[in-house]
Amino acid sequence: MRKIMIVEDDPAIREELALLLENEGYQALAVTDFGDVPGQAGTFGPDLVLLDLGLPGRDGFSLCAELRRRCPVPIVVVTSRNSAADELRALSLGGDDYITKPYSIPILLARIKAVLRRSGGPSESDILEAGGVRLSLSRGTVWASGRTAELTRNELKILAHLMAHAGEIVSRADLIEALWDSRIYIDDNTLSVNVTRLRNKLGELGLPEQIKTRRGMGYQYDDR
Repeated sequence: MRKIMIVEDDPAIREELALLLENEGYQALAVTDFGDVPGQAGTFGPDLVLLDLGLPGRDGFSLCAELRRRCPVPIVVVTSRNSAADELRALSLGGDDYITKPYSIPILLARIKAVLRRSGGPSESDILEAGGVRLSLSRGTVWASGRTAELTRNELKILAHLMAHAGEIVSRADLIEALWDSRIYIDDNTLSVNVTRLRNKLGELGLPEQIKTRRGMGYQYDDR
């Protein structure tokens, strides 16, 4: 089920959008606290954000830019501001589409679907989630706590295998065999180097202990 995050300060519009999206088969999160929207996005892991520009205590344009910087997610701006200058500014700051209020519901839904399709909105099988981490297999990115890191091919395959077996001990031999099955040819030393680099990237996302070494046995991905 695709997830859509609604950042709208008008309660009536917010509730209407949430109900509309849920009826269309989406999982909707309506934000009511605008203090740390990117952080909430990191926790919820949306596939798309609907963003109003007129938010209390927060400039919608700067929030659009911050979301784009911190989260690998398409943004559709839905606002009552209808000037060409505002639209241009929102799109230049990272918005993927711009819809003015009042809007036609069928048009809004069509534009949402178009943005998801155009952005390569991931299918369910493309995303792995475990232990507070979200991994996109097609984009080669890992996302946690509102922050993103890009992975190399080796790092992606290693993390995907460990996440697929979250909580289990995976031997070094099993990891190397899994990589060979993916036509990635590495030896034991190269595996160590790649795991170290992967740990460093997860550490930058605030998860330095996500991959644990089980001495004499292998590695274990923390699924808690």
